[in-house]
Amino acid sequence: MLSAKSLFQEILDDDASFALFCSIAASGESQGGWENGRIAALVPESERDLAPKIARHGADEDKHGRIFKALMRKRGLEPVPVPPETDYTMLLERHGIGLAHDKLKADETLTVHDLVTYLSHSRVTEQRASEQMELLRRCFADHPDIGRAVRMISSDEDNHLAYCHEELLRLARAGHGRAIQRTLRECALAEIRVYRDVSLAVMDHMGRLLGWPRAKSALLAAGIHAVYAYERFAGWRRMVSLRMPERRDALGGPATAAEFA
Repeated sequence: MLSAKSLFQEILDDDASFALFCSIAASGESQGGWENGRIAALVPESERDLAPKIARHGADEDKHGRIFKALMRKRGLEPVPVPPETDYTMLLERHGIGLAHDKLKADETLTVHDLVTYLSHSRVTEQRASEQMELLRRCFADHPDIGRAVRMISSDEDNHLAYCHEELLRLARAGHGRAIQRTLRECALAEIRVYRDVSLAVMDHMGRLLGWPRAKSALLAAGIHAVYAYERFAGWRRMVSLRMPERRDALGGPATAAEFA
């Protein structure tokens, strides 16, 4: 029977597919760490209290990148090149979602509108990350090799999502509500397209590495398209709602160390 757990188990059991999976994940997390680090350095004076939280977010992402690299090292594997069509972070930027890297590479102070863009982008992508890690946690929380890493990263992603909710609600109360809702909707609709395309590309690469029969690949592709159809119709709305999280001030302290690295 084809299930999420059996699919991930198959990827986990093969060195080539595991190296590709971890390399894609490590690349995206490291890129997120850089982006958050630059944003923290460019926060306007009126929002300086937000800078340590953004820096903590970036430190967590860097930690996740190191964890995925450490998981490869434990198996004697080296990172492999990330195919461009599987680069979720790069493709989001190419679609105009989030703050452009050219802006982040400059030394010009960001505006509050830029922070609305950043937090809206993060709220959408952290929803996806939180859901993906929750799935992995359900499947592999007790796995002897990756269980601890999955639990740690999943908890961090939940913290990131809580922080985005709380800060966006604060900015909405300050008068930015309409801009936030507009930006969230634009981000969500773009993200679900990118996620579909990246998912199809990743499954195509995995299928070739693992020698999947054509019928299995076609079934997985149909499932990805079905998820996109649901998200395009209604599912995207879960990415744009805002509610005060149970975890308050989730990024108020320093990043936790990663023994994996």
